[in-house]
Amino acid sequence: MNEVRLGIVGLGNMGGAHADNVLAGKIPRLRLTAVADENAEKVNRYPQAKGFATAGEMIASGEIDAILIATPHYSHTTIGIDALNAGLHVLVEKPISVHKADCEKLIAAHKSTDQVFAAMFNQRTDPYYIKLREMIQSGELGEIRRASWTITDWFRTYLYYASGGWRATWGGEGGGVLLNQCPHNLDLWYWFFGRPSRVRAFCHISRYHDIEVEDDVTAYMEYPSGMHGTFITSTGEAPGTNRLEVVGEQGRVVIEDNKFLYTRNETRMSDFSKTVDAMYSRPPVWNVEIPLSGHGGQHVEILRNFTAAILDKEPLIAPAEEGIHSVELANAMLLSSARSETLEMPFDGAEYESWLKKKIAESTFVKKTVEVKASDFTLSFAH
Repeated sequence: MNEVRLGIVGLGNMGGAHADNVLAGKIPRLRLTAVADENAEKVNRYPQAKGFATAGEMIASGEIDAILIATPHYSHTTIGIDALNAGLHVLVEKPISVHKADCEKLIAAHKSTDQVFAAMFNQRTDPYYIKLREMIQSGELGEIRRASWTITDWFRTYLYYASGGWRATWGGEGGGVLLNQCPHNLDLWYWFFGRPSRVRAFCHISRYHDIEVEDDVTAYMEYPSGMHGTFITSTGEAPGTNRLEVVGEQGRVVIEDNKFLYTRNETRMSDFSKTVDAMYSRPPVWNVEIPLSGHGGQHVEILRNFTAAILDKEPLIAPAEEGIHSVELANAMLLSSARSETLEMPFDGAEYESWLKKKIAESTFVKKTVEVKASDFTLSFAH
């Protein structure tokens, strides 16, 4: 095989953007041969590919070697399992599933090492985050003491939430800002720091919008090492900010406004504290701005890597098995908030699934939807 025949299911904002990138020739050796969507008008926008009404029809067609799943969240699991069972290579949009138990079912369906199974975590291609991870893993920052990430530049209007009946509902999306906007940030958090041992979160339901899920979250996490972190996000704050601060024995990194600032201690803070003969002294520092530019290949790079993994056995940037981690963090925050208690990690995925099903069953939310044209959206690839 010298090329990969790709099918895309779900031709909404992201699915359409992926299709356009492939058709523009941005990913060598990847050819769009099929598309599927229940909306025939969307399918007809891509006469270059064979059109299907359902994912099942496309999976069974023999027209594709790989599938990109860009449907609403809950169907990521069922379509992914069907595609894996059919022997296809699979790339799934974030989140890979809505809850931990479904993640486990999806991952269990991936039984063949010959099948490439990847997630669309495009932020892993961003040089800012790659550099921070390198500094953490190499020990350059020393033992990590604290991290805080404030991501409130996800501002969304009432029109956004009214643009689809599945949006911002327990039954349609499975959550709000944690399941829609923040899977990338939560994936990166785990990529940097791993799993916390305890989570305490405050998830505010419909604080800024007429929705039934969370649009404002503050979470606190503790780690076995003694590190602690805060994660703050909202879709109701403007102008908002995106600031990531990581403090280690060797200094502090701040990523904000396209700058990577490293304030490096000449002496590790603990060593300095134990040895200096002064009460109010602190370690001398070097102030370094690490020169980085751009935000990497993003979605196109993930598609290129997916293709190369199939054809050349290139290691995946974002194996789909790692997609469970961001979902687990989101679920933990929601469950902690619902119970008004600190949640010990890891938790039972079946327990969260039961809680979510109860939320869906009890929902009396009636949502007004409006028709929104594709031209009304501006896709941001910097998040």
